[in-house]
Amino acid sequence: MAGLPEKPWPTGTAEQLDPLIHRVLAPNPSPYTYTGTQSYVVGAGSDVAVIDPGPNDPVHIEAIMETVGEARIAAIMCTHTHRDHSPAAAPLAQRTGAPVVGCAPLVLKSDRPRADEAFDTTYAPDRVLEDGEQMRGEGWTLTTVHTPGHTSNHLCFALEESKALFTGDHVMGWSTSVVIPPDGDMGDYLRSLERLMARDDAVYHSAHGAAITKPQQLVRGMIGHRRQRENQILRLLGEAARPIPEFIPAMYKGLDPRLITAAEMSVEAHLIDLEKRGMVAKSEGVWRSA
Repeated sequence: MAGLPEKPWPTGTAEQLDPLIHRVLAPNPSPYTYTGTQSYVVGAGSDVAVIDPGPNDPVHIEAIMETVGEARIAAIMCTHTHRDHSPAAAPLAQRTGAPVVGCAPLVLKSDRPRADEAFDTTYAPDRVLEDGEQMRGEGWTLTTVHTPGHTSNHLCFALEESKALFTGDHVMGWSTSVVIPPDGDMGDYLRSLERLMARDDAVYHSAHGAAITKPQQLVRGMIGHRRQRENQILRLLGEAARPIPEFIPAMYKGLDPRLITAAEMSVEAHLIDLEKRGMVAKSEGVWRSA
């Protein structure tokens, strides 16, 4: 994970990234969200789209409205339903009459420790977008790209006119995405990364962190990192069967104790994927080579 940039952060300020894209940072920094959730206003004409409206924070919603200005919001689009991404959709829709479109609703209740935000129970889209489906406005076209893995309902949105991809939490500019079972799926996540590798997007705009200007290079490295972790797991199981906590000291040297839970969840996601592929097996909480 990247260290935090020096303050002041541009919270509540509309930053123009290209002629069609403005970014607005929400005031919700945390270990899960870096400096906060980045909402995007897409369009420069009579209508715009808002991508990942963020938390239900009146100050942030007002900042989005100031960025929109006199334009009509044609669509409020959500990449997934973690609480730092979609709760502002409902009040923004109520205020403007704009439809909420994008990912399918998903609420996963769990009493396990978290390594990311919980799910938004208020999210109720007017329409769920299919893979390849487009939303259009004056001078802009957003194409839906299904990217399950971080969550089963995760989407990206491609702005065709700018060759830009809004990646939500699938690929971020500050950290690798967490993949937490049972909804997070490592196999799906890697397949989604490989799908992005086959695209020719020029820049990624994620919900957290800086713009990614060499996207294919970053995605290639992310796939390599995950395959390296997979190989570490297989090597360790070749030495001895073990429960998940015993993987951590060998795989994550000098790990901050606060990140142990997240590391265990990541190892579990890899093990479940390897089990589906017939390479490992589990019995009474202990994993072994198949």
